[in-house]
Amino acid sequence: MSITVKGVIERKGFGPGTWALVGEDGETYELKDASSELKKAGLKVSVKGEVRKDVMTFAMIGPVLEVQSFDVL
Repeated sequence: MSITVKGVIERKGFGPGTWALVGEDGETYELKDASSELKKAGLKVSVKGEVRKDVMTFAMIGPVLEVQSFDVL
């Protein structure tokens, strides 16, 4: 099931580092398959994707959001 999350991109410094989307509701999503255009700290975006409950990561900062598409706001 796809969801759309509006928020701000952040670079989290866990291990080798990971990219996250901090939603307007305060929920933090770890981004999976994010393009280089999306990997910019401070970028305000709307991301459409699927929350992957079958994926675990080293960072474990929140649900993993597999990016399907995004728009810069």
